[in-house]
Amino acid sequence: MSELLDRISELKNSLNAVILAHNYQTGEIQDMADFCGDSLGLSVEAAKTEADVIVFCGVQFMAETAAILSPDKTVLLPDRFAGCPMADMITAEQLRELKGKHPGALVVCYVNSSAEVKAESDYCCTSSNAVEVVKSLPADKEIIFVPDKNLGSFVKERTGRNIVLWPGYCPTHINITVDDIKKAKEEYPDAIVMSHPECNKQVRDVSDELLSTGQMLSYVKNNAAKRYIVGTEEGIIHALKKENPEAEYICPTERAICPNMKKITLDKVLLSLEEMCERITVEFNVAEKAQRALNRMIEILPKN
Repeated sequence: MSELLDRISELKNSLNAVILAHNYQTGEIQDMADFCGDSLGLSVEAAKTEADVIVFCGVQFMAETAAILSPDKTVLLPDRFAGCPMADMITAEQLRELKGKHPGALVVCYVNSSAEVKAESDYCCTSSNAVEVVKSLPADKEIIFVPDKNLGSFVKERTGRNIVLWPGYCPTHINITVDDIKKAKEEYPDAIVMSHPECNKQVRDVSDELLSTGQMLSYVKNNAAKRYIVGTEEGIIHALKKENPEAEYICPTERAICPNMKKITLDKVLLSLEEMCERITVEFNVAEKAQRALNRMIEILPKN
């Protein structure tokens, strides 16, 4: 392990590379990364980095986002099969058809989507700033929100806006049920339930806090509670323990695992640096349109 990490470090330095990792990655990937965060934090980091090479330890849409925001950089995804089922639940053609049924509507696209779908959107958002993005839009405008119906309904509840939802969802967050939360709460009645807004409404309704992964990290850092039930992908628990090691973190179900996030390994990171693979690129016309929506997202910072 030590030799592997040393070799990654050597190559990273010689190539002027930066390693970005999502909070759902395994603990060893998070510990090795130069920056670990949620989708918004990673997008900001990708946009401002001075590195020549970005190794993105996440899934396809995240690496695409980095390539769009840093077109002069080489962006590598250590496993080309690390996709996102929710991002695959809508295509650019389907979004165009939906826009045709709602002329004049503004499209807010969750960053968990393909570059082509972003290019058809007016604004991107993450779970950190989705509410702020929608609140910033003209009150009389109808809003199409794609692809996550759960995050979209959460935003609708928080803003009262007229929002058309697309029936997409995150399979990992759907695996977390209200019964899982209630059972964990019965076992740990003093625990605060923190859930991600990608969870379904039943889970959201029995949660104490609805937070993105970045917001969860800020929350435990500034909270005196000793136990938390964590309603999101289990990888975040590694980061939570580092932020506040005195507290206990309970994952309510063994099903809260994203298999695509777990495809990235240290061996694959090393190979990506050695062979400069798998390189992620986005066609210029698509990237140009998608960048406008992404830049609008970055300008509206989350309120943690």
